[in-house]
Amino acid sequence: MENVALVVGSRGVIGTNLVEHLASLPDWRVIGLSRRGGTDVPGRVRQVAVDLLDPDDTRDKLSGLTDVTHVFYVAYQDRPTWAELVAPNLAMLVNVVDAIEPVARGLRHVSLMQGYKVYGAHLGPFKTPAREDDPPHLPPEFNVDQQRFLEERQQGKAWTWSALRPSVVGGSALGNPMNLAVAIAVYASLSKDLGVPLRFPGKPGAYHSLLELTDAGLLAKATVWAATAPAAANQAFNITNGDLFRWSEMWPKLGAWFDLEVAPPLQLSLQDVMADKEPVWKQLQVSHGLTSTSFAEVSSWPFADFVFGWDYDFFADASKSRRAGFHEYVDTEQMFYGIFADLRRRRVIP
Repeated sequence: MENVALVVGSRGVIGTNLVEHLASLPDWRVIGLSRRGGTDVPGRVRQVAVDLLDPDDTRDKLSGLTDVTHVFYVAYQDRPTWAELVAPNLAMLVNVVDAIEPVARGLRHVSLMQGYKVYGAHLGPFKTPAREDDPPHLPPEFNVDQQRFLEERQQGKAWTWSALRPSVVGGSALGNPMNLAVAIAVYASLSKDLGVPLRFPGKPGAYHSLLELTDAGLLAKATVWAATAPAAANQAFNITNGDLFRWSEMWPKLGAWFDLEVAPPLQLSLQDVMADKEPVWKQLQVSHGLTSTSFAEVSSWPFADFVFGWDYDFFADASKSRRAGFHEYVDTEQMFYGIFADLRRRRVIP
């Protein structure tokens, strides 16, 4: 039986890798939704531009997608405050389900992408390792509201749901506000071009805290597994690479990959120090014959500052997914090297 995937948010770091993974599987067709749309890949991927905050536009654009069997919801709209995130991010999910459920009679699953915000990880030190059955924290929290909506909507329906909870996701997709690996690669490239050592820019305590990441490719595999494995139906799963690290050990290795000396950490705001670096970036592109990637496409500085500010342990227990049957693993150090190599191959960085 053919599976037809509707990937909602197909242009982000998570969505891009999910679309590529699904398109590589023999029994899937893929439809990607995003605000900007994209280029179709004949026979494999169809891209649709849609404003998910507009229920009429969403209903109109999805009205003909009658053969969709699986919805993979990975869309996200950023807002200045945690409270402001709730309304738009819940509304987009509701609009998608409201539009697709009546027309896709063969709908079998709705997959929801979450994160450690469910555990309050973004608010400060939280209980580690975080587990899927940990008690909730005081709202607002859109991830919780989204899951509650799916739980209630699914009652009495033939389709099931799943929720994936990755750590910070590592991938090489550009134009995403939450791409730590690309931010590190550009920070290192600019440091080398300016003749300065690579310094860890975060809080002093963050240099020694325990952290984990989630490879975008591994996350894509886990997402499809949770959407198709009976043992995963109607449940949430933490998805991680499977190892822990400290920046104090990882940072010198990343510097060495770029042939950079690593000096002692110095706390600074990347958002501030990168505010005047666009001319440097453009000159670097010219001198190294790089592609004309805009500085905005590689500027995940606020997110990098956020991650580098975690002066507390940041990790979860992913054993539930293993007990249910998902056993993939990625070495985080090698993940970084793979992303950097891909950016270099694509001539994004020198």
